[in-house]
Amino acid sequence: MKKGEPNLMEDRKVKVRIAPSPTGDPHVGTAYIGLFNYAFAKHNGGKFILRIEDTDRTRYSETSEQQIFDAMKWLGLNYEEGPDVGGPCGPYRQSERMGMYAKYAEQLVEKGEAYYCFCTQERLKALRERQEAMHQAPGYDGHCRKLTKEEVEDLKKKNIPYTIRLKMPYDGQTIVKDKLRGDIAFDNSGIDDQVLLKSDGFPTYHLANIVDDHLMGITDVIRAEEWIASTPKHVQLYKAFGWQEPNWYHMPLLRNADKTKISKRKNPVSLNYYREEGYLKEGMLNFLALMGWSMEGEKEIFTLDEMVKEFTFDRISLGGPVFDLVKLAWVNNHHMRLKPVKELAELARPFYEKLYDLSGLKEEKFERIVEIIREGAHTLKELAKLSDISSLYFSNFCLNKSIAF
Repeated sequence: MKKGEPNLMEDRKVKVRIAPSPTGDPHVGTAYIGLFNYAFAKHNGGKFILRIEDTDRTRYSETSEQQIFDAMKWLGLNYEEGPDVGGPCGPYRQSERMGMYAKYAEQLVEKGEAYYCFCTQERLKALRERQEAMHQAPGYDGHCRKLTKEEVEDLKKKNIPYTIRLKMPYDGQTIVKDKLRGDIAFDNSGIDDQVLLKSDGFPTYHLANIVDDHLMGITDVIRAEEWIASTPKHVQLYKAFGWQEPNWYHMPLLRNADKTKISKRKNPVSLNYYREEGYLKEGMLNFLALMGWSMEGEKEIFTLDEMVKEFTFDRISLGGPVFDLVKLAWVNNHHMRLKPVKELAELARPFYEKLYDLSGLKEEKFERIVEIIREGAHTLKELAKLSDISSLYFSNFCLNKSIAF
């Protein structure tokens, strides 16, 4: 941006998104990034939207997609636009936007910012093997970048399959202006010419992501730090199209206790698991908010509305936050004790009914049991289990409904 030129992105109303892939159970990482997008949007009077990135049709699951919708709604991270709620920038499934990606890839070819690549899988495999043998960094060697228009037309007439690749500059650096980490410089010589459109006509993540973000008016991209390495390609794509890039924020990854990236091998990562175990949405959101962020005064127990009211990125810590289940249980217990007893009892009832016959038990007596036992329980499931061994009254209620409380 030239000196004195207005920052149009800053003048626009904030609009952010999460864009999960429906390939399994909804992940706690999706909720984590979704929470910070939501808090930033709401604090700034902006919009939070949901897009489904489902171009990988071999792994797509309709059930997974529905579970993403359900998980976001359970948590209260309500989005203004999305596949199931509609909106002015739809459709919000990438599989329903397939017709546009090839057009944008072709535009880049016409502008000289991308090119057709006719290399076969056999040649690319041989290239990788040669690079490995010579201890070179893997990457495309630009073989088709030198093709003339005549050679390209001749190959296309022969129906030779092709991809479209981004024409990265060979020299200089690409600077990612990260709002959390400052300027991050990447040598262009170390970034190969990324495939944008595959030979089957499907876009790669990089092309579809940038085109969709631009067309949907995304002003700020808040995502996990694992995407930092891809961002210089995205910056170059924005430049190639002549579009203004969004503001970039790369959040710290959730970590296991040994500082490795959180994974189901060491911790449950499915949001379904936590819901089925009886964690409250308030407890889960509060815990996820503490993963890299803190309230003024280091307050640890707070609501989503309180987070939105005080949210700023200058309180983000970039050290890898540890996904500590003991801490989650502690936070959740606090929210169970803060919740009105009647509401907590209503949430807890399905967990009790799996263990006990509640027929005939008066509601006020059930609520009193919940009120007593919640002091030492960390989840709704544990609340029900503890009632069996800790309550002086519960077993008597189940055996003899006439006993007074």
